[in-house]
Amino acid sequence: MATDIETVLRNIESCYDFTGRSVIHVGAGGGQFVRCAGRARRVLGVDHDSAAVKRLEQAIREQGLEDRFRAVRGDILAVRERADVVFFEFCLHEIVDPRAALRHARNLAPETLVVDPAVDSRWAWIVCETEKAQRGWAAVERYQLALDRTFPGVQRFRDQTELLARVEGLGDCALRRASEYAGQRDFSIDMPYRVALMSR
Repeated sequence: MATDIETVLRNIESCYDFTGRSVIHVGAGGGQFVRCAGRARRVLGVDHDSAAVKRLEQAIREQGLEDRFRAVRGDILAVRERADVVFFEFCLHEIVDPRAALRHARNLAPETLVVDPAVDSRWAWIVCETEKAQRGWAAVERYQLALDRTFPGVQRFRDQTELLARVEGLGDCALRRASEYAGQRDFSIDMPYRVALMSR
């Protein structure tokens, strides 16, 4: 991710304190945001991508969190474990039925924390995920929110080659939109994101 992870972490942590809580961390694969839940009492990290789960397991070992952080490959809808909070990390827009995912999360925990791209994100447009983001946030907005904040964010690239490598595998739409940056150097693409908390 060509963005300032430390800033994103600080912003999430300014909205929610994971200290001493039990957490179901959805979309945890890759391990970039392990620290968010690192102070929790117990964490179940869930991701559908097996390679991402392996990276998560490595991040867990590197940060010495094996005693309280467990990683599994799977879908949130298959989780039956209860927790204090379900944390969706930049993944709700990727879930086919975000309404069902949120309903299930609210059955698993009294609080649900969602961090996802804002619908006006230029980056979401570049990777052809604007409609997905709209669908995800429409599902969130069906509930009364205890917190709803939007933060600025950017994806930074040295050149178009780096951007194309980043969007490779995301389809022709993303490659076509990335072609607009031909010849540009040291550029950034706006990636605002929202943090929302639901309590029941």
